[in-house]
Amino acid sequence: MDKILVIDDSAVQAEFIKNMLQDDYDVTVCQTAEKGLQCARTGVYSLILLDVIMPGMSGFTLLKELQETALTRHFPVILITSLDDTENEERGLILGAVDYITKPFNPVIVKARVNTHIRLFNYQMRYREQAMLDELTGVANRRSYENNSLMKWQEAIRFEVSFSVCMIDVDKFKVYNDTFGHPAGDKVLTAVAKVVSSYLKRATDFFARYGGEEFVAIFLNNSPKGAYEFMKRIRQAVENLHIPHNPSVSEWVTISVGGYTLFPREGDSYEDCLKIADNMLYEAKGTGRNMVVWSNEKKEKWREK
Repeated sequence: MDKILVIDDSAVQAEFIKNMLQDDYDVTVCQTAEKGLQCARTGVYSLILLDVIMPGMSGFTLLKELQETALTRHFPVILITSLDDTENEERGLILGAVDYITKPFNPVIVKARVNTHIRLFNYQMRYREQAMLDELTGVANRRSYENNSLMKWQEAIRFEVSFSVCMIDVDKFKVYNDTFGHPAGDKVLTAVAKVVSSYLKRATDFFARYGGEEFVAIFLNNSPKGAYEFMKRIRQAVENLHIPHNPSVSEWVTISVGGYTLFPREGDSYEDCLKIADNMLYEAKGTGRNMVVWSNEKKEKWREK
């Protein structure tokens, strides 16, 4: 069932909207803009119905916040208000609202517009998922990575939290392909992607196939040591799949991981951050493979073995 978030300081109006829609949708109600923003950032909604006039943060200000946050910018927003004038309607649409409903409500019209925008949202999400997924492994593809990496970077700067990025490489993958064939190699990539993605489940986590046998992961709000320990568990989980490798190389298929954690600030370069993570991967591959090497902005380093 599609989820709708109603943000309205009027308990009577919010309850009226909920009763109108709850037979067809899962409706959540918030009566302050601040609570609504929190719910939007922690939930997944097919539509937000947002009152324009609220004490404290106005609906227009909240709409701007929603549009500027990576986690919420794709949620369609319908503004609900008694301000029946072209200027305010234009302002809401410019800020990113998909529609504008004025009071008093006509339930038939409200239901029709809600249904239309939810159908459009679901269609767009299906199209977006198909366009942004790696066909082989089912995880995000390079195009999705290009779109999401800088959004995550800006999000970390804005909320002043740590940013971790790591490069993951399947060890001696060319040898595996030469030994067992490319169809078997495809199965290995799919299995590795499935294991890694099973650990990266938070809304702030991101995982993608970077290219070939390389993957990239991004996660926010972890300490450098915590990120290192987290990736050690993932590395071990891949080894525990016990996929046989060419005996001259290794008993099992394994991965090497290189990562970097920092608190990014305006003016810092994401590309520099990625380059350090890639250097850590190069070190892991050059000193034994099947290991995690991690660094932070103080140039401290953690490594296995």
